[in-house]
Amino acid sequence: MPVGTLATVKSVPQDVLEELGVEILLSNTYHLYLRPGVEQVRQLGGLHQFMSWPRPILTDSGGFQVFSLSDLRKISEDGVEFRSHLDGASCFLGPESATAAQIALGADIIMAFDECTEYPAERERARESMELSARWAGRCRAYFEAHKHEAPWVEVPSAECRVPSETAGLQSLFGIVQGGVFPDLRKESAERTIEIGFDGYAIGGLSVGEPREMTREVVAATVPLLPEDKPRYLMGVGTPEEIVQYAQMGIDMMDCVLPTRAARHGLLFTSEGRITIKNARYAADDGPLDPRCGCKVCARYSRAYLRHLYATNESLAGVLNTAHNLAYYLGVMRGVRERIEQGASVAR
Repeated sequence: MPVGTLATVKSVPQDVLEELGVEILLSNTYHLYLRPGVEQVRQLGGLHQFMSWPRPILTDSGGFQVFSLSDLRKISEDGVEFRSHLDGASCFLGPESATAAQIALGADIIMAFDECTEYPAERERARESMELSARWAGRCRAYFEAHKHEAPWVEVPSAECRVPSETAGLQSLFGIVQGGVFPDLRKESAERTIEIGFDGYAIGGLSVGEPREMTREVVAATVPLLPEDKPRYLMGVGTPEEIVQYAQMGIDMMDCVLPTRAARHGLLFTSEGRITIKNARYAADDGPLDPRCGCKVCARYSRAYLRHLYATNESLAGVLNTAHNLAYYLGVMRGVRERIEQGASVAR
C-alpha cells in the first residue's frame, strides 16, 4: 500500500496512481484529525469523495504517530493526551475516539487504536504496553460494532473520479498484535486479539529501531499464530527484498513510506540495484532509468534528464522519481502474486 498520509501520495496525483495499478492507499487518522479535521472530511462526503479516490483506503489509527510524540504525550487507560505538532494545541485520542474518527473518514479498513511499544523496552514495559493495547482493542471492537453504520457513504453521480469507494458499505476493523521483541508476549497478544475477533490482523510495533534481523525473527514467530483465512498485515515495511521475504512467510499486506520518501531524495529502485540519481556518473547517461521497467518514466526519460531535474531542484523530479519507485514496488508485488498463482515460491 502506498502511503498517502495527508490524503495524498506526495508528488503523484490520483489518476497516475490508478494508471500504476494501485489497489489500495493508506492514510493517517492523526494527521487528518489535526488538518483539515475529521468533521470537515465527513461533511465533504468522506475521504474517498474528498480526495477523489474510488478504490479502497486503509487508515492507520494514529497510534504510531502519537508514539512518536514521546515528549508531547501522556498515556492513561482512557487514551492519549498529546500536543499537536502543528500548533501545540491540546488533543486527545483513545480507542473510541480513534475508531469514531476512522468511521467518519469512511475508510474501508480501519485499525484498532494501540500503543506502539518503543525499542528497546524492558520486558515488563513491553508487557504493560501489550496489555493496554489488548484492553483498547476490545473497546475499539465494541465501539465499531455499535457505530459502523455511521460511515459517511454518499450517493453521488458516477462521473469519473467522483464516486464513493468500490467497497462502500463494507467497512472492516483490523486488530493489532503487539508485544515488543518478546515471542511469548507476541503469542499472548495474538491469542487475546483473535479472541476479541477482527476482520484482519496486523503485526505492529516493529520498524521502530530494532535490528532488521530481529524484525524478521518476530514476524516469523508471529505469522503462524494468526488465522490463515483472514488478512495478515505487517505494518511499516520494507525494502523490495524484504517485502518478498515477508510475503514468503505468509504476510498479505504491507505499507511503507520508503518508495516515496526515497524518491524525493533521489534514491531509485531498479532491477539493476539502487541508483542515487544525483551522482555525476549519470550526467551524460542517455539510457533509461531501468531498461527492464515498463513504467512511463523509464519509457520516456533518460537517467541524464532525471539527474538534471534533481540537481536543479525541479519539482518534476519528485513526480517522476516517485512514479517510478511506486511502479517498481507494485511490479515486485505483482510478481509475488503471479508466483503464488502458479504454486511457486514467491522468492525470486
